[in-house]
Amino acid sequence: MSNLPPRVDPDPRPQPPEKPLPQECCESGCPICVFDLYAEEQRAYREALAAWKLRHPEAD
Repeated sequence: MSNLPPRVDPDPRPQPPEKPLPQECCESGCPICVFDLYAEEQRAYREALAAWKLRHPEAD
């Protein structure tokens, strides 16, 4: 049994953003809707994941 702390990955795989629940949108035509923010987070996630996969070709 080892008393060493768990190893922390210095370059963890990016995690996808959490999709907003339907009730999180007030449907009043906000200039920036929670679903607009989610779409931007998804774009950033896809870019981060693509870059991570280039650094980790053994993944997937």
